[in-house]
Amino acid sequence: MLQDNARRFPGVALVTGATSGIGRATALRLAAGGSVVVVGYHSNRGAAEQLIDELDGDGHVALRIAIDDTASITMAAEEIAMRYGKLDALVNNGGSTDPVPLDDLDRMTDEIFDRVLSVNLRGPFAVIRGMRHLLDKGSNAAIINVSSLAAQRGVGSSHAYCAAKGGLDTLTFGLARVLAPDIRVISVSPAGVDTGFVKTNTRERLEAMAESMPLKKVTSPDDVAKAIVAAIVDLTSSTGMIITVDEGRHL
Repeated sequence: MLQDNARRFPGVALVTGATSGIGRATALRLAAGGSVVVVGYHSNRGAAEQLIDELDGDGHVALRIAIDDTASITMAAEEIAMRYGKLDALVNNGGSTDPVPLDDLDRMTDEIFDRVLSVNLRGPFAVIRGMRHLLDKGSNAAIINVSSLAAQRGVGSSHAYCAAKGGLDTLTFGLARVLAPDIRVISVSPAGVDTGFVKTNTRERLEAMAESMPLKKVTSPDDVAKAIVAAIVDLTSSTGMIITVDEGRHL
């Protein structure tokens, strides 16, 4: 019988946007595998501390990381360095959207466009830049950028969001080259996840959409979390790639 003795969860993992949805599910799975989790949150410290109470194991910490605020990233990196001295995994999950109909170009103002790109594209890059020195000290370190099928299809909550996620995938490819061989970089690209991230994507609407997909099911946050964990733990010979988690919607 083949025994997978080499399967190791990261010692210390940072998850941004960890208090809900995909981030929360990922933090739970990483802790269940033995990781110490840095729960990154934007403003809801209570939710972050509640999550820590639910995580398996000890040593977890909640840190404010507003990904569009470089100063908060720098402060978090200093705290992580003091507590743990390294990072073995970074899950760039934090983000937001501002829905604007794709055919309404006038409603897509400069302010909305800039805000969406700042959070969803510049933000993840700033987190990587701020945490790189800690990942350099990690073991088999990995960065997972949570992207979106919107990056590939150009269909999503707004043109700005699609463009930001497209840029994030391009960063994944470029940084995979730059940070190799010590740090792997992978995008995980879901679509229509049952998280409430896009307010118009009600459960009823997601179920109706699922009927037209090959796998005919609604993607849960934990479905995406499993892909994220697999990318970190199992895909140790992969970098610069996109893993699609969409029930076959891209077909």
